[in-house]
Amino acid sequence: MSTNGPTNDSTNDPADGLADGTADDPTDGPADQQADGAAPGGVRGGRTSAAGSALEKSLRVLEAVAAPGGPHRLADVMAAAAVPKSSTFRILASLVDQGFVRQDAESRYGAGPRLRGLSALVAGGEPASIGRVLGELQQATGQTVHLALHSGETITYIQKLESDQPFRTASRVGMRMPLHTTAIGKSILAHLPDAEVRDLIAAAGLPARTPHTLTTARELSAHLARVRARGFALDDEENEPTIRCIGAAVLRPDGRPVGGVSVTTVTFLVSREEIEAYAPALRAATEALAPLL
Repeated sequence: MSTNGPTNDSTNDPADGLADGTADDPTDGPADQQADGAAPGGVRGGRTSAAGSALEKSLRVLEAVAAPGGPHRLADVMAAAAVPKSSTFRILASLVDQGFVRQDAESRYGAGPRLRGLSALVAGGEPASIGRVLGELQQATGQTVHLALHSGETITYIQKLESDQPFRTASRVGMRMPLHTTAIGKSILAHLPDAEVRDLIAAAGLPARTPHTLTTARELSAHLARVRARGFALDDEENEPTIRCIGAAVLRPDGRPVGGVSVTTVTFLVSREEIEAYAPALRAATEALAPLL
């Protein structure tokens, strides 16, 4: 990330490698290359490391630093980003130098002023109509409404509108949740190619969060077929006891899911039949949000 050095040697531009996935990762040292499966002598065999390209690693490290509960220790950032320790350290040093990350007196890492400023710019530029669509859904149902975006093996909540009921759910903006246990996550999985779903399951597994969680590929596949047929997904105490949700995906014009919206209730107040009655309003909201996300 240094700006020093030659600027006219196009044959050594790291961006070329990022474009075609063949260049050495400039964040990797010899130890990282060997750990990533490099050939003897440090020859990479024409592929990026198992941890991803330099850009992918940097983005994952930045995402790990910005996760709730910070500031974070180096070991925690490394584990969350799935990037080798030496690469993580070098990336963090550069991000600290650029002001995107700050390091405290205990050598923990948190969001720096430039990252916070960028976040404010993004939030300030959000179309007001997104809030209007979610607000109308919340008013129509009287329940908690979530908007989440798909991020690799998880979803990330980016908006939450509380219900009119005298209870509060534990979810919060910025929280990441599994795909297979949530209504939004399952609605996203239902619109992904089968091969991609298999890859996501292989990477993240299907761990149980409650006794109702779908924990086998076979039962999840059958469930996703029903989601596609109905146009919505249910989380019936699969992610958290006493919590029942209905969710639907927000789709791009090409049919790929970018995220989803859910209506969240508690089982002792809203029955399964009652929450399914929210489906038309939910689908209308996802269709209205599609051109905005």
